[in-house]
Amino acid sequence: MKAVILAIDQGTTGSTALLVDRRGHVLAKGYAELPQHFPHPGWVEHRPDQILSVTRQAIAQALRISRLLPSAIAAIGITNQRETSLLWDRRTSRPIANAIVWQCRRTSALCEQLKAAGHLPRVRRKTGLVLDAYFSGTKVRWLLDHIPGARRRAARAELAFGTVDSWLLWNLTGGASHATDLTNASRTLLYNIRSRRWDASLLRLFGVPGSLLPKVLEPQAHFGHTAGTLGLPKGIPITGIAGDQQAAMVGHGCLKAGTAKNTYGTGCFLLQHTGSRAHISRSGLLTTLVAGLNGSGYALEGSVFIAGAAIQWLRDGLRVINKASETEALARQVPDTGGVYVVPAFVGLGAPYWDMQARGAIVGITRGTTREVIVRATLEALAFQTRDVVDAMQRDSGLALHELRVDGGAAQNDWLMQFQADVLGIPILRPAMVENTSRGAALLAGCGLGWWRARDIVSMVESRMRIFKPRMSEQERSRRYSGWQAAVGQVLTQHRKRS
Repeated sequence: MKAVILAIDQGTTGSTALLVDRRGHVLAKGYAELPQHFPHPGWVEHRPDQILSVTRQAIAQALRISRLLPSAIAAIGITNQRETSLLWDRRTSRPIANAIVWQCRRTSALCEQLKAAGHLPRVRRKTGLVLDAYFSGTKVRWLLDHIPGARRRAARAELAFGTVDSWLLWNLTGGASHATDLTNASRTLLYNIRSRRWDASLLRLFGVPGSLLPKVLEPQAHFGHTAGTLGLPKGIPITGIAGDQQAAMVGHGCLKAGTAKNTYGTGCFLLQHTGSRAHISRSGLLTTLVAGLNGSGYALEGSVFIAGAAIQWLRDGLRVINKASETEALARQVPDTGGVYVVPAFVGLGAPYWDMQARGAIVGITRGTTREVIVRATLEALAFQTRDVVDAMQRDSGLALHELRVDGGAAQNDWLMQFQADVLGIPILRPAMVENTSRGAALLAGCGLGWWRARDIVSMVESRMRIFKPRMSEQERSRRYSGWQAAVGQVLTQHRKRS
């Protein structure tokens, strides 16, 4: 009996495989770590063969734990680290170089050249993105320009380009399917999110031949069948693909305008669904494609650079904690921070400030400031930074946020989630299932298979939420947030004085 959906979540540091039943319950999880390679300062690569091998290991582990045979898999869903880029030979399926990871900065100079030449407004209007080495377009250009013979082979249509989802799909189907989904395509700088097609003028700008590109489908489309590779039998349909943050939106049931989720990881990824309208942000947020109740729609996306990384700093830098889980108890030991604010601008400040040269500070310390205060102020900074992005999103979209759904490591901190609700003045909803990205891929595949409709996903997800309701008065909320804004203002002022 075809009893489960296999979700493959191929991330930056490892691959996860989930087996999900028809009720949306996770039966088993497999995981294998993926090595990263750093050939030069600022460069980050993955070996394409290792992407495949760790994915195979994760799948095998999940099947072993569940005691199910591969024949029980009804369909496959894929989610992936976005923007990571590969080129491979169509005939041999061999990559021509290592994958360039989304974190890699080797194309920063090219991005600056394109901005200096005045191309940013057109790129932003068509793609919803900014000119940054983060995205795939300049990575493909680099591979074509620096791998011997690559551009010549591309001109002869011998090569294929793909983000990690396409690479997995190609190998799962034995080269029969060269495709991606709308959400991954919308992160390449090559895809027009308004016309929903590869954009000829952008291809010319980045020097990328159209023959390289995969077919673009809806996230819950039929992408092909397995060909007996990666330890799986032939004939399993692949019926769902989405980039990791968009898959997390599905896992949260954020499928209609106004809904939003925040993932508390090393940084924070906050997305708000804006429905059928593509809003170009005035606050430096990104516009991207996401799944919706009635086909794909749009979202605004904003990132907090330092979230969980600030907690790591407490542990490894200041050494005031031994493990992250201690922060909750320490924060509860003081009634407030006494006016102390930690501004963790370790790598600059993102939206809505956008000052990459700003550096962090602890503001308002006195002789009475204790480690408990520093820990609490650091946790509060995560919530204040999230409010910065939420306020920017609401201004840009015109859509009021009535609740925020959360996941990620720091979301397990009950004290922080209550403070987040207080700072935003709206409920925080945390699912019982923390593997929301992987589960989102499974739910997409289930929709593509016909197991569920999009509305069924919303009801499945909402039945398993813990809700943190705001308790803080509006006056107190405004006072504390004004203090945060003043602390950020001091950081920005000090940077400008130094420069």
